[in-house]
Amino acid sequence: MLFQLSEEQLMIQQAARDFAQTELKPGVIERDEHQKFPAEQVKKLGELGFLGMMVSEKYNGSGLDALSYVLVMEELSKIDASASVVVSVNNSLVCYGLELFGSEFQKEKYLKPLAAGEKIGAFCLSEPEAGSDATSQQTTAEDMGDYYLLNGTKNWITNGNTASTYLVIAQTDKSLKHKGINAFIVEKGMEGFTVGPKENKMGIRGSDTHSLMFNDVKVPKENRIGEDGFGFKFAMKTLEGGRIGIAAQALGIAAGAYELALEYAKQRKSFGKPIAEHQAIAFKLADMATQIEAARMLVYKAAWLKDQGQPYTLAGSMAKLYASKVAMDVTVEAVQIHGGYGFVKEYHVERLMRDAKITQIYEGTSEIQKMVISREIIR
Repeated sequence: MLFQLSEEQLMIQQAARDFAQTELKPGVIERDEHQKFPAEQVKKLGELGFLGMMVSEKYNGSGLDALSYVLVMEELSKIDASASVVVSVNNSLVCYGLELFGSEFQKEKYLKPLAAGEKIGAFCLSEPEAGSDATSQQTTAEDMGDYYLLNGTKNWITNGNTASTYLVIAQTDKSLKHKGINAFIVEKGMEGFTVGPKENKMGIRGSDTHSLMFNDVKVPKENRIGEDGFGFKFAMKTLEGGRIGIAAQALGIAAGAYELALEYAKQRKSFGKPIAEHQAIAFKLADMATQIEAARMLVYKAAWLKDQGQPYTLAGSMAKLYASKVAMDVTVEAVQIHGGYGFVKEYHVERLMRDAKITQIYEGTSEIQKMVISREIIR
């Protein structure tokens, strides 16, 4: 067991930490308040190679490992989860699936600009009646010979309006159930494709979350990913890696809140001494630090298993389930330690608490993670 990061990984971690402090932190409260997408910051993330970290250099990626990716996700998420979720979606849900399962044509046309950060991607699975039950796809793709005719609605899509490349899951043959589902690459601007209003969310308010509507959108045959009926398997394989990214996001949110609480507890005085020296607060900090370290080990292990080419379904679900719980627990305690100051936006922790909740919901709810974990351990 080697717990030491390589020199390259430490450099990447430091680069992400510096970026978060200098580029993300200055306007993060204002962006949250006004639901402003961090467009300028995301552009810079692309220039640094953070939007195609695990893509091979052949397709304009950075060619890095999954552990480096989660280190970046952790550091960015300490400051701005609305920015880090863009990194997560583009890396885990879009670039990863395209490189692994896409055709050479699809990689050249779509993956290269996505990995280079020139374009942003979106992953479109959830629907009004299909959240945790991904087999209940109501969006349809009718085979018309040279193209598919796409009709339906997708909900809660991250990068919904800022993306230019969308991976859309749709039902081609309902009689085949999940084996009749396909995945398609849809471009923004295709006739019949419209973006709904931005969602007014509790957390990650800077994230660009929209509903998408498809009305007789013609999708070329060459834009289908994999063989006919591969769509459901594509979505599940992609989400397995995505869970590691969101687990790292949850870890970062927790760690960011803890660091703020620790610093505040050392400075704030009551009854003649720093509140960190009162056992009630000191024990809270001890619990927070222990929970975060346990979550970190789960997240890093899941990433390591992926890098080793070993099965990581169980580890990824455990990491997401636990890290997202830690994110909620730690952020709530961070607000408590700050007292009245924790309830106002200036001190950041209330925003981190709001951001934490979504990590228990998207890319597989905590309940779904328990289903995956129980299935794996019983098997």
